[in-house]
Parts: sequence; C-alpha cells; structure tokens
Amino acid sequence: MNILEAAHLDKYFGGVAAVTDLSFQVPKGSIYSVIGPNGAGKTTLFNMLCGYYVPNGGSITFAGKELVGLETHEIAARGISRTFQNLQVFYNMTVLENVMVGCHLRTHTGLIKAALRLPSVVREERRVREWSMEALELCGLEHLAEREAGALPYGELKRLEIARALASAPEFLAMDEPAAGLNDTETLEMRALIQRLKGRGITILLVEHNMGLVMEVSDRVLVLGFGSLLAEGTPEEVQNNPDVIKAYLGEEV
Repeated sequence: MNILEAAHLDKYFGGVAAVTDLSFQVPKGSIYSVIGPNGAGKTTLFNMLCGYYVPNGGSITFAGKELVGLETHEIAARGISRTFQNLQVFYNMTVLENVMVGCHLRTHTGLIKAALRLPSVVREERRVREWSMEALELCGLEHLAEREAGALPYGELKRLEIARALASAPEFLAMDEPAAGLNDTETLEMRALIQRLKGRGITILLVEHNMGLVMEVSDRVLVLGFGSLLAEGTPEEVQNNPDVIKAYLGEEV
C-alpha cells in the first residue's frame, strides 16, 4: 500500500520550471530516496511535500487525503514530520528541551491552565518528558538530555534534530540530507538510525547526496533530472540505468 502519492506535480519560479509533470508513489513502511545532480529539483520537491511551497499543478495525497493547500502545521498534524539540511536547533536550550518542543502537536494545555499549573498540566508535562526521552533513546542521545545543545558536536546535532522530529510521533519522516557534513563513523551511525526508524514502521523519504548511504538503505530510489523523472526503481536498477549514469558521469565524447 502506498502511503504518499504525487501526481503530475509542477512548480515554476517565474519562467523557470523547477519540477515538471512529476508522479511517484511511496510504499508504506519503506525508505524512499530522492537523488539527482545539483539543480535537479530535489529541494523544491521536498518543500512541496512538506507544505513550504504550493505546487502550480498536480496533487499530493497522504493516506488518501489531499495535502496541497494545507499549511505546514496542518501537514505535520496529519503525521508528516521533517528535518532540515541546515540545522534548526535551539542552541541555548538543553537537548531534552529541544525535543520537548517537537511534542506540541500531542499536547492540549492552553495558556490559562499552564499559568494555574493545574494537575492535568503537570501530568501532561510528565508525558511530554517521557515522549522526549523515548525519542532521545531511539537516537542514542539519552545520556545528553541535560546538556546544552550548543555544546554538542555536529553529528549529534543532526541526530538531535531527528529526535525532535520523532517527538510528534510521525508516520512519515522526510529527511533532508541527514548525512551532509558527517564523517565516516557518524554516517554509519546515521545509517543504523535510519534503519531503526524503518524497523519502527516509520516511512522515510530521504533526500541525500551520499550515494553509498542511499544505495545501502533504500527500498526504492527516484532520480530527478532538471525537475523531471529520470529514473525510478530499486537501488540496483537505478545504478545500472544508462540515463542515470549519463546524468552523474557524463558520456564519452
């Protein structure tokens, strides 16, 4: 069963076509990767799926319901969470507090109840801390819960952002270049984390330049070229596709 389906997507910026007539389906519980040379339209596609850009044409359905036209918080409430290529971390807050921010979609306390510190507020805050610690444990960061985020190295900050995305209990996690800037050891840790998330039943959309990581973890791979579908299939099929080889390596003159 497909959890997300895109049909005939178009996105233009002035006279520039960033994405043109793009259709694909993401199977539920899979790791689905989107790759392509620089300028292929990966980030534009990613931002349309998450509600940051509105397509000029086409549709995006998640669990059978249309996403186009929804605000980003409404899409998040449907069960879609994301990470960012450029870290969006609160550096002056603790690791635990950063993740607790991601729980806001699961809470119901209003301003007045919070000000009065009613028993229900205390109970909910306890649950938020529990949810956040579970996310940190899944990402291997539970021992750093009380550390200030600004003191963490880059690789751990990447996993912190994933933990915060997990705090909303998403069904679908869109990851924007999670291995960018990581060394070999950190990349192996990221690969293991992505596979653990799949084991938890979370569907993952992965936009990534690290081809080794993509080919090792992906169930399906979509290749973009100038905003259009260049190839789609298993990692092995994509690696052996002549059009993909030409796009990445050029052709013999």
